[in-house]
Amino acid sequence: MARRATADPLFRLVAYALEAAHGRPPAAVWSAPYAFHLGSPGLVAAAGWPTAAAAAPRTDGMVRLSSLGHPADSCDLPLNLSEPPPAAPAWAVRPYTVLRALARAGFGRGGTDLHVQGSLTAAAGLATAEPADCAVALAVADVHTADGELPDRAHLARLLAAALPDGDDTLRRAVLFARQGKALLLGAEPRRRQRYVPFDPAATGARLVLVAVRGEAADRPAELARAVACARRAGALSAWPPGPEPGRSALVMLPEARLAAVRAAVAQDFRDRRRPVPRFLNISVAGAARREE
Repeated sequence: MARRATADPLFRLVAYALEAAHGRPPAAVWSAPYAFHLGSPGLVAAAGWPTAAAAAPRTDGMVRLSSLGHPADSCDLPLNLSEPPPAAPAWAVRPYTVLRALARAGFGRGGTDLHVQGSLTAAAGLATAEPADCAVALAVADVHTADGELPDRAHLARLLAAALPDGDDTLRRAVLFARQGKALLLGAEPRRRQRYVPFDPAATGARLVLVAVRGEAADRPAELARAVACARRAGALSAWPPGPEPGRSALVMLPEARLAAVRAAVAQDFRDRRRPVPRFLNISVAGAARREE
């Protein structure tokens, strides 16, 4: 994939980066979409922006982790299943936790070379951990699953929920089970029944935009509230946080014809006050994680 001109640039990049960092091509590359809440309990969807993971199996009990987001912090770690986890760079702690959980379940006890890369950073305002968790789990399970078989997503969802109880399980479910143009409605624990409901802003002449404010953390709640109020005055229909709690960003629904006016109004308000202009990111409603061929 690293040298295939028709492949998506992000997936070519992670395939090449794994080979450059670890000296061997990936056995699998998986993409996993960022996901977001829709303002109602249990209602989530996936965004058309992916995280990608490339993996290759090992047999010596080592895991080698790398990411272009942390170029100076690649690491080689022993895959200890019973002892305390070894010291690792902060970014690698979570992928290592996923690898240990998978190994305990029988996936990759011999070790794995892994490279992870997202198309967005935390500054965009969408959760970055859950899509990375899912991309890693799918890629590693894939390279340690019999040829012709795909990983069991429901099984992986349960493994991730147990290994990372601090994560957002509803977002993980969106990453693993989303459908294009649909929202995923999840039932209560423990059975987690799910069904799909139509959610395709583009099909109704609307646009979904993520607005993320910049600047000091202490100023963000007030600045975000101001950006949303300005967007509403300029024609936005609704707005809500993409996560379970308010943060640095809001999802804004607006008529497609008002997109330029809303962006201009928000930008002008912030420029007039000599504040950093918020970022705007177009959001399409995407399908679930998938293997990239």
